Amino acid sequence: MTAMKEETIPIEEAKKEIEISARRLALLHLSYAKTLIQELGGEKGTRLIMKAIKDYGICIGERTKKEIVDQKLETSPENFGKGNYLRVPKLGHHERDETCEVNGEKRKRVYGCAMDKLWKEYGKEKLGRLYCYVDPAKYMAYNSRYKLIHIKALPDGDDCCEMAVRLTTEKERKDFLSKDKDWSYLDGKKT
Repeated sequence: MTAMKEETIPIEEAKKEIEISARRLALLHLSYAKTLIQELGGEKGTRLIMKAIKDYGICIGERTKKEIVDQKLETSPENFGKGNYLRVPKLGHHERDETCEVNGEKRKRVYGCAMDKLWKEYGKEKLGRLYCYVDPAKYMAYNSRYKLIHIKALPDGDDCCEMAVRLTTEKERKDFLSKDKDWSYLDGKKT
């Protein structure tokens, strides 16, 4: 039996390939979102987009929770990143990120998001921004005591996405679990 030769590619090429996937995902989101708005109108279409994004976030959060529990770890914010199956890629999805502290709160800043760049090219930042609601949804599905919110968001015209993990209230948890309640306010930054 012959051993398989391990193939490698330069890191810059790997980043570019992941960026292409992120841009395609961004375009897929835009296409579905535009179609829903055109077919159902702004209010109804947006409600359906948010329903789909919530479901998408729940899928990510529940899968991440399973990975963490399978590792016999607590579903804490510190362990969220230890799930590998559906996490945001470390390369190519954005240009760089950093962790900082603002008024004693740990925050993450992301610069140069590939998805945001595509939305800007199409002049559809507001529609693209609906995708970002996946963040509070995935966190609440992972552990409903927490939400990941955007303090800043690139599609809103900010210089970066700045995110923080915060505790949820009983009302927020109830609204998130409801089929009909508007849960977009959970993100903290209205678009």
